[in-house]
Amino acid sequence: MSEHTLPTDKATMETQIREALKVVRDPEIPVNVVDLGLIYDVDIEDDGTVNINMTLTSMGCPVQDMIQADAELAAMKVEGVRRVNVEFVWSPPWDTDKMSDDGKKQMRMFGFNL
Repeated sequence: MSEHTLPTDKATMETQIREALKVVRDPEIPVNVVDLGLIYDVDIEDDGTVNINMTLTSMGCPVQDMIQADAELAAMKVEGVRRVNVEFVWSPPWDTDKMSDDGKKQMRMFGFNL
């Protein structure tokens, strides 16, 4: 396999990246960024560069840099990923409708009313 050949198809790789991103959490919210619905897009280039568009629950999030670094590190653990770019986008704005059913269940278990 050449240095620039991805080890698997992009759809499988995206699934693996999204699964890896489940370790990333906002310290104030007990749910991972995937189940919160904060990951808007994962684009994988042929050279193994991964571009992640994500948002946060609020624009003024004081831990934005930490979440970005955690997301980059998590995605880098997936085989074939060579570089990760995380960009925060604010449109469309996040709301609880973007959460997975599992994320909503977790929030209710922690006493949040959804």
